[in-house]
Amino acid sequence: MIRVLLADDQALVRGALAAMLSIESDIEVVAEVGSGDEVVPAARRTSPDVALLDVQMPGKDGLTAAAELRKAMPGCRVVVCTTFGRPGYLSRAMAAGAAGFVVKDAPPEQLVEAVRRVHAGLRVVDPALAAESLASGASPLTEREREVLLAASDGGTVSDVARTLHLSEGTVRNHLSSAIGKTGARTRAEAARLAEERGWL
Repeated sequence: MIRVLLADDQALVRGALAAMLSIESDIEVVAEVGSGDEVVPAARRTSPDVALLDVQMPGKDGLTAAAELRKAMPGCRVVVCTTFGRPGYLSRAMAAGAAGFVVKDAPPEQLVEAVRRVHAGLRVVDPALAAESLASGASPLTEREREVLLAASDGGTVSDVARTLHLSEGTVRNHLSSAIGKTGARTRAEAARLAEERGWL
């Protein structure tokens, strides 16, 4: 049996995925969680072979949870399953140690096959998304620029961001200016929106 952990913040989606996978004779869903913070604790309790993680969840996002899970339980293979098929998400998922990346609008049999292939030690990536990711290249943002832009995306002031990240206001301004330039935006709000659309945040 392939033991699977599901992490998705939408209960309906999570339940549908669990029902779909449980129909298969060789797959058993051993845990279902609704936030990234619950992934590693649930995996430690249930020892899954494969973890199917959404990207956008409360607490830790799925990409952060994937990296932590790979460190805590290297034997557990990760498949990122998301509504947002963005090239930046794909490259970040692979950097976090994911073995697979599928979008939720894929046919059900494709997701089931992805679980089996990843469990067998293979990598599974949506081909169209892989081609788009290669064409668009890696995120130009440094980790600190990404962090500052993300903190500023909710409309807080430079002072707010500086306090949150324990940085000086001048450092925050420098990182925001750099991020705006790299995204080709005119404002930090536009930079955050463009970076989000490209999967860089």
